[in-house]
Amino acid sequence: MTFNDIFKNSFIESVTEFSAVDTVIALAFALVIGLFISLIYKKTFSGVMYSNGFAMTLVGMCLVTSLVIMAVTSNVVLSLGMVGALSIVRFRTAIKEPMEIVFLFWALASGIVVGAGMIPLAVIGSIIIGAILLLFANKKFSNMPYILIVSCDNEQAENEARELVKAATEKFIVKSKTVEAGSIELTAEIRVKNDNTEFVNRLSELQGIANATLVTFNGEYMS
Repeated sequence: MTFNDIFKNSFIESVTEFSAVDTVIALAFALVIGLFISLIYKKTFSGVMYSNGFAMTLVGMCLVTSLVIMAVTSNVVLSLGMVGALSIVRFRTAIKEPMEIVFLFWALASGIVVGAGMIPLAVIGSIIIGAILLLFANKKFSNMPYILIVSCDNEQAENEARELVKAATEKFIVKSKTVEAGSIELTAEIRVKNDNTEFVNRLSELQGIANATLVTFNGEYMS
């Protein structure tokens, strides 16, 4: 048997072995797993704004990947052509949250496993991964960090603000300090006690404090 005969036989066998029922079953499982991944993404999302489009992308990626893998595993010739076609694809969409990479790979891996015919592995693996993500997303390891921005009129007001904040918080770290004519802006990372933020009200009542702003800190603050 020559090399050409191998490719011809592979093509003929792929046509005769094609099963519409298996395709529908695999895509149905891919859809269910994709919707499950999308649900876990929604439950564990902790960013600024939830993206419904990204959630639907996870479902679509799981379906499309399953379809591609089913085609590749059934035909050697098609698999070589698919490699060449996919090599020219470039993805330029920026990833806003680090956890989005986990969900993208999860959807991609699930689609590959389903397309390869290992549906029980995809189902069991997705359930375990989803449970772990939910566990870590809902578990509070430490107090949530905040960024406190205080505008002071003078140095005395700054010192009074520092003492009040230090007494009311568990952690106080100055991130930046901007001094201009007649004003001082202090930016600090803090961790509050028992989620109590009433000290901000007391802070704004101090003499010489122009304003005080408290925002949650996601690790991407830019001054």
